[in-house]
Amino acid sequence: MSVEFLVVGIGIAALFAEVTGFYPGGLVVPAYVALHLDQPLRLVGTLAVALAAWGGYLFLSRFLILFGRRRFVLLVTLGAALGAIGYRLLPGLWPTAVQLRTIGWVIPGLLANSFERQGVAITVLGTATASVITWFLVRLILAP
Repeated sequence: MSVEFLVVGIGIAALFAEVTGFYPGGLVVPAYVALHLDQPLRLVGTLAVALAAWGGYLFLSRFLILFGRRRFVLLVTLGAALGAIGYRLLPGLWPTAVQLRTIGWVIPGLLANSFERQGVAITVLGTATASVITWFLVRLILAP
């Protein structure tokens, strides 16, 4: 990962959260998403796994007491597990599905945690906004 994306992305995410009051999926999520904006299927795969992890959490929360750290750990673990399962199973079912793999192992869980805290629409909109701003700023910084 480019250090520029990480530094600018964390700064933009923190500024975005401060100004709007909404988190763009977590502090590192916009940097990773901005780094992969040229791979739309990875973005779709990451969003699908995050939604599945959130759905798994909603199901499990009917039977378990999940809040705070427990919720966070469960969502990150579900995101990583579902991403790994998808990475192993999808190419066998659908050969071009390799492009649908997630962005990292933790990013879907961080997104799912934000889905639970502030809703899907706000999180996706915030992540998209902060990621695009990050991408443009890094391109501006690296411009010759």
